[in-house]
Amino acid sequence: MTEVFFKMMELSQAGFYCSQILLIIGLEAQGKDNPDVVRAMSGLIGGMGFCGKACGALTGGACLIGLYAGKGTVEEMEDSRLNDMVRELVEWFEQETLPQYGSINCHDILEDNPANRMSRCPQLVLQTLDKVRDILSANGYSL
Repeated sequence: MTEVFFKMMELSQAGFYCSQILLIIGLEAQGKDNPDVVRAMSGLIGGMGFCGKACGALTGGACLIGLYAGKGTVEEMEDSRLNDMVRELVEWFEQETLPQYGSINCHDILEDNPANRMSRCPQLVLQTLDKVRDILSANGYSL
């Protein structure tokens, strides 16, 4: 078990979900604490407000890339590679989840079984974090 896994479990036990956990880890890597950003990520949990749509690991991972490469102020410029980085994440996520679950949707990944949240989500979030780290690193960012 890695330090990141234990951090994820600690955050999960504190009531945070996939998308929030990814952003908290990304913010902490930047030496930041931003409850507003974490709160905003609440809209993505459980497949967008527990509607079971796009997995929060995927949407949270896309937001994590945006945290590093997106535009945040009038003066900033969005990294021209942002959409390509997100596209790479989506394609990877599809390759990981479609063969096993037939979908990228939270509802399908969990197969209507709440127990699957504990067995599937942590691994998927860890894998997504690793992929985001690889994508950012390949583009000159350090997570």
